[in-house]
Amino acid sequence: MSTEYAQEARSARVRHARPEDLARVAELAAEHAAYEKGAAPAPGLADRLHGLLFATPAPRLRCLVAELPDATLAGYATCAPELSTWDAAEYLHMDCLYLAEAARGHGLGALLMAAVRAEAAALGLAEIQWQTPPWNDGAIRFYDRLGATSKEKRRYSWRATGE
Repeated sequence: MSTEYAQEARSARVRHARPEDLARVAELAAEHAAYEKGAAPAPGLADRLHGLLFATPAPRLRCLVAELPDATLAGYATCAPELSTWDAAEYLHMDCLYLAEAARGHGLGALLMAAVRAEAAALGLAEIQWQTPPWNDGAIRFYDRLGATSKEKRRYSWRATGE
């Protein structure tokens, strides 16, 4: 890791994604999927994200990007309001938080998390929930350092079309 990169990371900012960012967000999402040993996103992800973020008057999805001073996008976080039946309340679900490998360890994750927290506050939501794979020790240490709490659960998915 170069000291030049570390200096850029310290001067980074987090902002809401713009349409011109979506190709890079899609690249980062593909890196994220590979990192988590998942299937690559289907082609056209940037276009589908555009529809969710910009083609509706009241988008549910929010996308935040970590931008270095040279305008390079080094990471992203996505989140959307969800409901908890047990609490009878909404919360903000952070679906993704990912930093390019070279961007890790320079404080960008904390910047993204602070922006997600601000997004929750702006929406009037008191809680943020997310998950990470049990083998992702680096992420677990990071979230623990933030003071987040965890509980064991398995995440399932099931195709609605019955295929």
